[in-house]
Amino acid sequence: MITIIPAIDLIDAKCVRLSQGDYNQKTVYNENPLEVAKMFEDAGITRLHLVDLDGAKAKHIVNYKVLELIASKTNLIIDFGGGLKSDEDLRIAFECGAKMVTGGSIAVKDRETFLHWIETYGAEKIILGADAKDKMIAVSGWQEVSELSILDFIESYTSKGIRQVISTDIARDGMLTGPSIDLYKEIRNKFPSLGLIASGGIATMKDIYELDELGIPGVITGKAIYENRISLEEISKFILTK
Repeated sequence: MITIIPAIDLIDAKCVRLSQGDYNQKTVYNENPLEVAKMFEDAGITRLHLVDLDGAKAKHIVNYKVLELIASKTNLIIDFGGGLKSDEDLRIAFECGAKMVTGGSIAVKDRETFLHWIETYGAEKIILGADAKDKMIAVSGWQEVSELSILDFIESYTSKGIRQVISTDIARDGMLTGPSIDLYKEIRNKFPSLGLIASGGIATMKDIYELDELGIPGVITGKAIYENRISLEEISKFILTK
């Protein structure tokens, strides 16, 4: 069964969403991220994808107090990402309650540090962020597209022990146009045992059912929930019937 993982993106400690990673296309959905997290937990959700957009811009952890608050007031399993660049950032994230952290740009730009994290904390705590545009890895808040293909990039880290990958097709993120099914099929076929988490474009429960039928282990959704395209009641029903 696919695990539904809602996203909370943070700017100024508020729950926001961007479209295609554009900070100029920001919508504030709730000024109380803890309230949102508790609503998710009450619906039967067990995991949360918490993204520090301020941290991504600043290139170091910023919204750790929000992480600490949610981790201390809920039982959600939190994976945390956004601007994590140093051992100190990871220390703060884990001390504040993150169970896992996600690294994307750093895995491209500072492979040595990312491999050190895998070795130090264990592959079960480090998630590889594989964000792509036209199947090429994008970094630095999606402002740069590298010359790395997504399949080669994932393979370079599965060979080093990585077990979980969050893959976002950035052309679809926040656009409510449906997930990149063909991309996920390709990744799934090449890496059948990988804990692949699909992200970007989820618009309705139909998209989640389709990914579930493909055998995708996890899916991140944000805007569809905040704009009532997917209700928490629908998610509860899905969890209970699986």
